[in-house]
Amino acid sequence: MKYITSLLLLFIPLVSQAQYTETINSNRPGESFGAYAVGTNVLQFETGLAYGEDTHSNQLIPNRSQIDFQYQIRYGLYMEKLEVILDGTFASAEEQYLRGGQEITNSYSNLESNTLGAKYLIYDPNIKRIKEGPDLYSWKANNRFQWDDLIPAVSAYAGVNLRFGENPFLYEGESSISPKAAIITQNNWGRWVFVTNLIANQITEEFPTYAGVFTLTHSLYSHTGIFAEFQTYISDIYSDEILRGGVAFLVNDNLQIDASGLFNFKDTPERWRFGVGVSYRIDMHTEDEYILNEEQEEELEKEQEKKEEESDQDFDLPEDEE
Repeated sequence: MKYITSLLLLFIPLVSQAQYTETINSNRPGESFGAYAVGTNVLQFETGLAYGEDTHSNQLIPNRSQIDFQYQIRYGLYMEKLEVILDGTFASAEEQYLRGGQEITNSYSNLESNTLGAKYLIYDPNIKRIKEGPDLYSWKANNRFQWDDLIPAVSAYAGVNLRFGENPFLYEGESSISPKAAIITQNNWGRWVFVTNLIANQITEEFPTYAGVFTLTHSLYSHTGIFAEFQTYISDIYSDEILRGGVAFLVNDNLQIDASGLFNFKDTPERWRFGVGVSYRIDMHTEDEYILNEEQEEELEKEQEKKEEESDQDFDLPEDEE
């Protein structure tokens, strides 16, 4: 389905029965994953280029400038609830530091991150709403805020980090292969979408990383949306709080472009980034896989008929007494 003619799906999809949507739904330009999949037989590419700098107040630690090539390849596999994701960043970095009064430059490039994983939708609150059906006699009851609106869709993610060879982005003793897991939630509130990712990364390593990503998106016009995102890292190697923001524009049903930036709240290092990106969908989806099967649909129809009969009885006037 579409948000406001086509947009709210610009960032993250809203579904009622099937997860496939008429317009592309991209994880860009934020860092969080949405709870919903792209749909069966949909192949999606999400890429971007970013430039940024890390500046340390401690002169003994080198400052770094870096160009990032970010990529995600997503594919809807077997069922609407499941997708596989290859997600990563190839970085080219340059460090400057002082040694003996001389400025020394060190350049290197490799995979800063590269993770192959799968995401599965565990719970979709829209199914409960479909089964209950709308209030046939009250527009206000269907459109006012309800406590059930706070119940999010929930997905689980599991992946494996893959970085091989002598990679300068690996700290000493870090393995080339390590696990990653996340719980993903998503609330859809009209023109607003709120996503939470709770992440445990490299959990078998000596220095695991735990992170939380909280993303709020909002559609401004039919093809334009904005987002704000807060991310926190907790690790003995690197801890930080980062704020991101950006804009995305839907070119057509299968193409989105975006621009975004970030900064953090400390000076060890002080960080900033700015980037642009594009998301493109190859849509091979042929048939929606409805979550409600035939038996559930028949049960839903009977419940709706029963509600209509009860409502009609409420409007019957008593007969005049003789």
